[in-house]
Amino acid sequence: MEYTFEIIGTKPILTFFNYQQTIERHPQRSTAYVGSYQCRLDALIAATQNIPHKPNWNWDRVVEVMVQFWVENEDRIQQWKRELDYWENDGLLVARVANIKLLRNELEDLLEH
Repeated sequence: MEYTFEIIGTKPILTFFNYQQTIERHPQRSTAYVGSYQCRLDALIAATQNIPHKPNWNWDRVVEVMVQFWVENEDRIQQWKRELDYWENDGLLVARVANIKLLRNELEDLLEH
């Protein structure tokens, strides 16, 4: 399976946790969201352990994709770090991990209906 990872932005802590609790209940979904108080790779990797109803994915491969993103996007990461610093202790850095095959299937199902 192939995965994708991207930083989406910063959000208030309560907004992220409410979203995570309502949206991420299905373990067969195509996406998962992680939040971190710090703009650091190790913090985002650790946050994958806190995903409620964690999908049955190859999480070692997901971590590899996260590391690859981190290595290839230094400028964007610095931008997100500055934005997170703006929030001080009231915000989280939010990132999305997606299973490309499941996401493609979901989109194709939408097009068929």
